[in-house]
Amino acid sequence: MTTAVPAQESDPTTDLLASARALAPLLREQAAHNEASGHLTTLVEDALHEHRLFGMWTPRELGGSEVDPVRSLDILQTLSEADPSTAWVVMAASLATGTGGAYLGDEAVAEMFSGTRLPVVAGQGTRPGRAVRDGNGYRLSGEWNFASGIKHAQWIHTLGVVEETGQALIFVLPKSRATLSDNWDVMGLRATGSIDYSIDNVYVPAAFTHVGPTTVPLRGGSVLRLGIMHLSIIGHSAWALGVSRRMLDELADLVRSKVGRPGSLAESATFHANYGAAEAEWHAAHDFVHQAWSDVEARITCGLEPTHEQQTRVRLALYHATRMAESVSNVVYRAAGTTALRSGALQQLFRDVHAGTQHVTSAPAVLEACGRDLAGVGPESSWLYMNLVPGNRHDL
Repeated sequence: MTTAVPAQESDPTTDLLASARALAPLLREQAAHNEASGHLTTLVEDALHEHRLFGMWTPRELGGSEVDPVRSLDILQTLSEADPSTAWVVMAASLATGTGGAYLGDEAVAEMFSGTRLPVVAGQGTRPGRAVRDGNGYRLSGEWNFASGIKHAQWIHTLGVVEETGQALIFVLPKSRATLSDNWDVMGLRATGSIDYSIDNVYVPAAFTHVGPTTVPLRGGSVLRLGIMHLSIIGHSAWALGVSRRMLDELADLVRSKVGRPGSLAESATFHANYGAAEAEWHAAHDFVHQAWSDVEARITCGLEPTHEQQTRVRLALYHATRMAESVSNVVYRAAGTTALRSGALQQLFRDVHAGTQHVTSAPAVLEACGRDLAGVGPESSWLYMNLVPGNRHDL
């Protein structure tokens, strides 16, 4: 196996949470600059590399941290509170970089993890392209959307289906082999730079591929046995908790700043009730997410896979947290009045929330599938990404 950088001597999971907290002031200060640029500023990108946050889920033998689920939630929530776009880029790139390091062949890892900095991998893993077998590799073609973080990446991670077999593989290739379309003209999360890209008949060696839904790492420990989808669920859950927490805190700061003025919300019983209800929503979502992932963490630490019910509950907790964030953002926007209407932190946070809540991981079909499954009224099924598919369950 190839080791890119020396392993860290101190506890890397503790270090990353401390780093996220230390970087929060910089991320807040740079948030508007990130948005105006359509990507993270050089200051932010360099700071993330310096603190090795892109290696959150990278195997330790490759210089990463392999952060367990509950600590991952804390790290990403902290980043999301500071700047939702930065947190989104970190979660997307950490996922693609970490799973590449865990699941790809030795040849790929030796090339990708050879620098003094950890590589950044980004792309899209839901909409498949087309692949045909060609010797000891594949020819890949297709068009993809929503490549969050790709402007900061050196490698692309992308889904393709092998025409001869129907097998879904993740392909990893140099970003230079793709054509990028700078078309991220959106309402919120502008700094994620989640542009489209296309690939036309590019050869990808087999060592630079892995089975899409695999949960069998070649490198790394228990967190990397969760697979791509569960790491994504961790990231999106933490993101929703972070941005909504920040909005509540911004509103409370705003109201306190106007204490004593005629008609101040600080004296409004209606505001008190609405704010209290929003806080209750937030804490309920936070505790649901953390309990669901604490249960999973306890199981994978023992070398076992998450049970089917645990897999359902983490998906339901994500959906609940996402809809909570949407609800809280609306409460904050209405209460903040013209302050939220004008350019500033509240307006940007509101737009970011309503961009992030459109993600496929929190689509209505997810709630329907979770409800059907927990009620026990559907056929025996197992989870494939965010979908229930007929098949036997294999709880160990």
